[in-house]
Amino acid sequence: MPLKVMTLNILMGGEDRMPLLLALIAREAPDVLVLQECLGWEDGERLAHVAAALGLPATEAHVRLGTARPRPSGRRYHVAVASRWPLRSARVHANAHFIGHCLLKCELETGAGPLTLFAAHFDAHHETLRFVEARYLRSLIEPVAFGERAFLLAGDLNSLSRADPYPVDLADRVRRARMDKYGHPPRFDVVDDLEGFGWVDTLRLKPASPQWATARRQREGEVIDFRTDFVFASPPLARRLMGAQVVDVGTASDHHAVTASFTDA
Repeated sequence: MPLKVMTLNILMGGEDRMPLLLALIAREAPDVLVLQECLGWEDGERLAHVAAALGLPATEAHVRLGTARPRPSGRRYHVAVASRWPLRSARVHANAHFIGHCLLKCELETGAGPLTLFAAHFDAHHETLRFVEARYLRSLIEPVAFGERAFLLAGDLNSLSRADPYPVDLADRVRRARMDKYGHPPRFDVVDDLEGFGWVDTLRLKPASPQWATARRQREGEVIDFRTDFVFASPPLARRLMGAQVVDVGTASDHHAVTASFTDA
């Protein structure tokens, strides 16, 4: 059967928007779901609600919470995964020397064979720190296996792709808006490095609609559209891509979701 993947930053644990988020998740019905900013989810209650929205049991075979490292504020921006396919294993990477929030590596057994998933939320402050995360991710992957097997990278990477249709005056607009996280001028190092390793950006390969931005930011009178949310696939999995798209979530979050669908062979 086909495989549908969805990633979404739910914003500060979902707060009172959880009914909207759960309705969205049930409507989209992904086979593999990756969520970021799952603050306060340690008790398992909201993760169980997500499982229920997908018709899954709230067991470790189908849902996992990747515990993020604490930020200076004390907050932990956890990453969550829910999967219709059994999760054979899951390992959290949250070393503060290399990881901004959390990188959750999961091994799944799908109908089309094994799948390695990296559920990610990269650092929100500086491209150099995110580049360290991209290189750390490289260290977890054996290149030969990457060229032969199915791998996914999904999440909020807080990074920009030079393939997206940004305006020619993006650097000026970002400077006027006093948005420093991408650099001045904005940098594309992280996505360049990922694609240099061989990761394929599913939204750029087979977009199912013209919509590309996942986050609209308004500051200092500037309104700028960005895409920082991605579903990347290894080359063998990318060959099975049917299409990818941005899903408008309305007021459920300050990010839109990204989905990608793959054939089973």
